[in-house]
Amino acid sequence: MEEEIQGLINRMSDPNEKEAFYFAEKLGKKIDENAKDAVIELVKGDNWEVAYLACRALSQSSFNEESLDAIFEAINDKKNRAHQGAFVQILEEFDLSLRFVDIFRVFLFGNFKSQTLAKMYLDEVEFDMTPRTLRKAEKHWNHYLHNPEDAGSLELKKLEVEPILEEIRLLLSED
Repeated sequence: MEEEIQGLINRMSDPNEKEAFYFAEKLGKKIDENAKDAVIELVKGDNWEVAYLACRALSQSSFNEESLDAIFEAINDKKNRAHQGAFVQILEEFDLSLRFVDIFRVFLFGNFKSQTLAKMYLDEVEFDMTPRTLRKAEKHWNHYLHNPEDAGSLELKKLEVEPILEEIRLLLSED
C-alpha cells in the first residue's frame, strides 16, 4: 500500500491523535482500489473508534456501495451495540437508495438512537423498491413479530411499520 495512505491510516488510528477526523477525511479523498480493502478491514476491527473513523473515510471515497456491506455488519455486530448509533449516523454520508432492507432491519432491531435515525432515513431517502425488497422487509417484520422486545413496543412498531409496508405494496402494484 502506498506510503502516504498508510501514514494517514496510522494517524487516523492513533488514539493520541487530536486531529483523527481530519486524517480520516484526508484518507477518504485518497483511498484507491489498493487501499479500499485495508480501510474496510478497519471497519470490521475491534476498536469501534477506529472503525467509525474508517467509515468516515470511506464516506469520502468513491467506494460507497462496497463500503456499506462492512458498515451494516458493524452496525449489526453485538460488540458495537453501545456505539451503534454512531455507525448509523455516519450512513447519512452514503447513498442509501439500494439499502431499504438494511435500514428497515436497523429500525426494527437497533438500539433507541439507531432506530430513531433509521426511521428518519426511511422517511427521507428515496429507495429503489422491488418485489424482492418487499419480501425481505416482510421477512424481517415477521421475525420481529415473533421476537418483540416487549408487548408495548410491539404495538408501537405495528403503528409505524404496517403503513410503510402497505405503501410499498401499493407502489409496487402500480408498476
